[in-house]
Amino acid sequence: MKLPKGFLFDFDGVIVNSFESHFSAWKSAFKELFNEEIAPFPKFHSGKSPLIIAEYFCSLIDKQAQTEELYLLKDSHLDKYFKVPELLPGVREITAFLSEEKIPYGIASNATKQFLKNSVHHLALNFTTIFGVQDYDKPKPAPEAYIKLANALGFVNADFKDIWVFEDSLTGTTAAKLAGMIPIGILTQYTEKELREAGSQLVFPTLLEAYQYLQHQKL
Repeated sequence: MKLPKGFLFDFDGVIVNSFESHFSAWKSAFKELFNEEIAPFPKFHSGKSPLIIAEYFCSLIDKQAQTEELYLLKDSHLDKYFKVPELLPGVREITAFLSEEKIPYGIASNATKQFLKNSVHHLALNFTTIFGVQDYDKPKPAPEAYIKLANALGFVNADFKDIWVFEDSLTGTTAAKLAGMIPIGILTQYTEKELREAGSQLVFPTLLEAYQYLQHQKL
């Protein structure tokens, strides 16, 4: 089998488990702004832009007017009280494999650019092309994130059908599908059935199994 032309990666839930990093920043920012404890994080908002998540938390206490204030404060807390996220299996293996095969790859996430840069730096990851939520006019589930990343890696529209996109959320899977690329599911939070129904063409527990699959296909 011929390997895909390019590989695009979501970040949270694919490369790292960053739930604690993000939620602790939401909690401390919410407490500072409203002097109240925040509600549990809703699964249906996973992968969505931080502004949508901020709006959700503010709506629970009827403070929608302060959505942007919470969003900006959370971003500053994420940076100020930065917690290195947990690296998920297979990241180093798959990036080494792609580098060896000279296949372009990069990150497009709805997380903020500073969090992505901090994480990549502290975990010493081999990613040089990184896009965060501030880089898009329309974050995922719109396809802009993946189209921008693919273009930055040197791809044109005709290549998109040969590009894999690793995603763990339904939001991101939709974005990849709308971009005309091949969504590949990672089982961090949704079931194989849910990911396939959203458009994932293959599903793996982690990037480690995806790497092993690619190695086998190359033989």
